Amino acid sequence: MTKDWLTRYDLQYPRSLIYMLQASEYNIRDYLRWLARTKDFAHVEKRKQLVKNKKTILLLVIAWIISLTLYILAIYILFTGTIPLKYIEFFAIILVAPYIVAYGIILPLTSIKFLIQKPIEYFIIKKAKQILVSHKGFKIAIAGSYGKTTMREILKTVLSEDKKVATPPGNHNTPLGISTFIKSLAGDEDILIFELGEYYPGDVKKLCTLVRPDLGIITGVNEAHLEKFKTIDKTARTIFELADYLGDKPLYVNKENTTASQYASPSHILYSREKVGKWFVSDPTTDLTGTSFILKNNSETLAVHSRLLGSHQIGPLAVAIDIAICTGMAHESTLRGIAHTKPCDHRLEPKIDSSGVITLDDSYNGNPDGVSAVIEFLSSLKDYHRLYVTPGLVEMGAQTESIHKKIGHQLASADIEKVVLIKNSVTPFIEQGLKESKYHGEIIWFKDALTAFASLSQLTVPGDVVLLQNDWPDQYN
Repeated sequence: MTKDWLTRYDLQYPRSLIYMLQASEYNIRDYLRWLARTKDFAHVEKRKQLVKNKKTILLLVIAWIISLTLYILAIYILFTGTIPLKYIEFFAIILVAPYIVAYGIILPLTSIKFLIQKPIEYFIIKKAKQILVSHKGFKIAIAGSYGKTTMREILKTVLSEDKKVATPPGNHNTPLGISTFIKSLAGDEDILIFELGEYYPGDVKKLCTLVRPDLGIITGVNEAHLEKFKTIDKTARTIFELADYLGDKPLYVNKENTTASQYASPSHILYSREKVGKWFVSDPTTDLTGTSFILKNNSETLAVHSRLLGSHQIGPLAVAIDIAICTGMAHESTLRGIAHTKPCDHRLEPKIDSSGVITLDDSYNGNPDGVSAVIEFLSSLKDYHRLYVTPGLVEMGAQTESIHKKIGHQLASADIEKVVLIKNSVTPFIEQGLKESKYHGEIIWFKDALTAFASLSQLTVPGDVVLLQNDWPDQYN
């Protein structure tokens, strides 16, 4: 306890505060939540490092100025004050200095945000709106608690076989990120595809007014950001702001997701691993080489193969085929595009190391539906020795315990041979779920993810399959 307390006086303390502001995307509410639950401020940069830019350097300088000013004041009082008051004042300033820095940095941050950042962002977003108003490209918007990036990349890969397609890079799904991308457009793109990020009510509506979509896809609704939304109903209503904006325009909704299907209307196009629109799915197969199925309607039959893993990808692939054909693409081009689809980085991405161990990197998949889909896929790999490595899920709010117990139940039912858990506030619930379901495999604990990864070579032999499920960002440590 003493060591943890003393880290507030460590030379790393101001840097740790600025790092966490950056990791929290300068969201004051998220920063304050982190501040309230953190004890050891000397070891917060574990997974990433502070990215130095003008904003972070300015905030870091301000934090140091506040710190030095307080300590200089304390020393001045010590040498000039009267006994015994000067000793009380000296120790009082020393004790509260770290807290003044931690909370005091919010004032300059707010000033920078509203006096500099907001006006600049306003003009960038305004210019982006003007560009899109005159852009002739067909605009597709994707909203949902999970699966947005995979859906985006499937569509981009398939439609690019016959058309000029552009989409924001990485996870640029905020007004500023999307607007920065829009500025880079050549103007002759046939199709633009956007992810719509949702963190608070009204976010999707705001993005819709920016990108002006002609077609939408809702990939599902779950507890991925329940800590922020508080209720699933608020999450669903925010995501379905896309439906409100589109009106009579086409909207695909994931039927396999219970909440999304409940909020869908009869005019929406429901999709699943069984059907999308007029197309019906048959003969599905999936393994470590990819996923195949037959797509049929009254007069046409398409043999489909993708390098994406898992039966849960059949619905999104079928949606891409339906959209491609509806936009005029030939079947040959569409199927060629599907054949080129592959796992996105860190989303059930298969890798084989020099020793022959197969790693499925799903470290960017941090939601309950994604976890269920991955465990289902692992369960189908009967001829392999399987390890499931996870630190659990973040931002599950009031559902944290029940969701992680359910993960334990699912792992036990899938007969996964080894479950590797990273010690934190949620993984004990996974262990509890495993034990409740009378899990017969081995439970292995590690103090942190880096130690677990370094130890995997000692836990595996050639031919084993290791699933890395989710990452645990520094701001949740």
